[in-house]
Amino acid sequence: MLVCMASTKLYAKGSDLELKPPVAKKIPHSLTHHGDTRVDNYYWLRDDQREAKEVLSHLEAENSYSDQVLQPLSALQESLYQEMLSRIKKDDSSVPYRKDGYWYQTRYREGGEYGIIERYTEDQPEQIQLLLDCNDRAEGKAYYSMGQLAVSPDDQVLAFAEDFVSRRQYEIRFKSLSDGQLYEEVLENTSGNLVWANDGKTLFYVKQDEETLLPYQVYRHTLGTPQSEDVLVYEEKDASFYTSIYKSRSNDYIVIGAWSTVSSEMSLVPADQPEAAAEVFLPRQRDHEYSLEHYRDRFYVRSNKEGANFALYQTEQSEPEQWQTLIPAREDVLLEDFALFRDWLVLEERQEGLVHLRQINWQDGREHQIRFEDPAYVTWLGANAEDETPWLRYGYSSMTRPVTTYEVNMDTLERKQLKQQYVGESFDADNYRSERLWVTARDGVKVPVSLVYRADQFNQNGDNPLLVYAYGSYGASMDPDFSSARLSLLDRGFVYAIAHVRGGEELGRDWYEQGRLMSKQNSFNDFIDVTQALVTQGYADRSRVFASGGSAGGLLVGAVANMAPELFKGVIASVPFVDVVTTMLDESIPLTTGEYDEWGNPADDDAYRYMKSYSPYDQVKPQAYPHMLVTTGLHDSQVQYWEPAKWVAKLRELKTDDNLLLLHCDMDSGHGGKSGRFSYYQDLAREYAFLLALADEEVQVSRIAGFSKAEGVVN
Repeated sequence: MLVCMASTKLYAKGSDLELKPPVAKKIPHSLTHHGDTRVDNYYWLRDDQREAKEVLSHLEAENSYSDQVLQPLSALQESLYQEMLSRIKKDDSSVPYRKDGYWYQTRYREGGEYGIIERYTEDQPEQIQLLLDCNDRAEGKAYYSMGQLAVSPDDQVLAFAEDFVSRRQYEIRFKSLSDGQLYEEVLENTSGNLVWANDGKTLFYVKQDEETLLPYQVYRHTLGTPQSEDVLVYEEKDASFYTSIYKSRSNDYIVIGAWSTVSSEMSLVPADQPEAAAEVFLPRQRDHEYSLEHYRDRFYVRSNKEGANFALYQTEQSEPEQWQTLIPAREDVLLEDFALFRDWLVLEERQEGLVHLRQINWQDGREHQIRFEDPAYVTWLGANAEDETPWLRYGYSSMTRPVTTYEVNMDTLERKQLKQQYVGESFDADNYRSERLWVTARDGVKVPVSLVYRADQFNQNGDNPLLVYAYGSYGASMDPDFSSARLSLLDRGFVYAIAHVRGGEELGRDWYEQGRLMSKQNSFNDFIDVTQALVTQGYADRSRVFASGGSAGGLLVGAVANMAPELFKGVIASVPFVDVVTTMLDESIPLTTGEYDEWGNPADDDAYRYMKSYSPYDQVKPQAYPHMLVTTGLHDSQVQYWEPAKWVAKLRELKTDDNLLLLHCDMDSGHGGKSGRFSYYQDLAREYAFLLALADEEVQVSRIAGFSKAEGVVN
């Protein structure tokens, strides 16, 4: 199915324009550091309370302008949205998993935006117990997100966390599973992270700083008492660390984790003695990262003390000299995760950018690796809540294969497919092709690229539109997984590529190190070089190349738009982190202090000048830019709305072209966009309509707003 656009009259620049973009007023605000003064004319757009009428009016004006500009594409947008919905099973449910004698699952009823959490026993599967209907909880709310939930060890109480604002500020509530009634107490200002002690009446949870939203305190709550009586168990004093909690595999310990970019520290509270003091397992040390599990009276430590790609150790003692090496650190293999069973150790390992699952028998040492055929794919350990079983559950997906849940018997190697994601009745994976490429960047480093296209829409002469996506920060690997929504682009001739640029961890820890701090420029160079190579190799029409990135990936495409704007016809920047220097200088903004080891601390002169050299907001200059669609959320706690708002205002002031520059601010959501499983796709349909309109060769776009409403877009 191809998009066809009728030729339409276009409005000439500077004349007969029915629509004019909002122009933000300029109020110079000087920011001086290290003898360098930056004048921020749009600093006034920051409002921490999100209540200033002038600011809200400007955001609403931007939304109104974007809506009017894109209005001629409304039919296409609606068509895309309905396509995306047609690939979603309306009455879907997750694969049940077993824990402590119960089978748990999430079910979606026809038309329901949110999940219904249920459970049943092995011997009475027909007697399904409702734990929580999130549709009821979300009723009347503009936004709803459920955090963690956990049933008490005595199966009497459900604890669950909810965010109604989209700032990742969760409230924890308790529900009696005997009569379905809610307890009176509500635990406020939490991260949504919660763990029960073994007595069934004590809950540990993480509290956030009210201003920075940094999770830094662990409290102990006794069921039936007010939050004011809760006891502080742990407080993190270093603002570059964030705090989380979990329960060990053995159920013997509450583990309190303190995490920073380059180091970590675990503390333990006996789950049978919830009033005991937390004790540090191994004190933190700069550049030593470790995580901890406890199983069958032994600790299992994933640590980088002997190699950047991590090793796995077994021990009964916390002192490293007592640790027994189970899996050594290797230069070419990153140990990402592991799972512990009675008879088997299972490893999740990454090599040459792809994840592998390897199982090792505790008794005889025999091994087996689960193998996959796709050239680019992702696999992961699934819900394996119980250890007294030979069955390993794992997930699998590729750019042409929907998400599939498997179980494999580690003793016999028998494999079962438990579920495959529904993608509509007409989907045929054989219609699509996935490839894995290696592009040599300007410094000689080979960068992996995963791409996918529809075979009968692909022209090897380089006539296809291309969308290049990347992230490249925090060591986060952008794996080549499946997207049912993406089919709407592929079916219309797009080639979609993921550039696995430095700053991720696809090729191990060193790949991350090469794309952070004073090496961040590598991420941008990789993206530019990959894009150019794909065009040269015939994967794209040079005049129809697009870039997309969100959050730190928005920083990436924002920086690239400054550095190589001529490469791209259009850019989509979602919740983009673009005002790097100003944000990193402000410790009151959420995430700032925890990210000095990612971007640098601008209190240091060299770090300040380096991040300024690529900061998208600081580097906007008079030049031609691609068409741009920028999105944000008013309540975003990760990237504050004023960053993209200021960026758009400055771009609009300085850019020399007549290309589209649109800002859409969701006034009800935050970093992740809309919360419902259907409404989420409304934003994606808008972005795809924007791309498809620009990619259509029959229309020479100067303003999409110039299309007459009568002609518009047809399928």
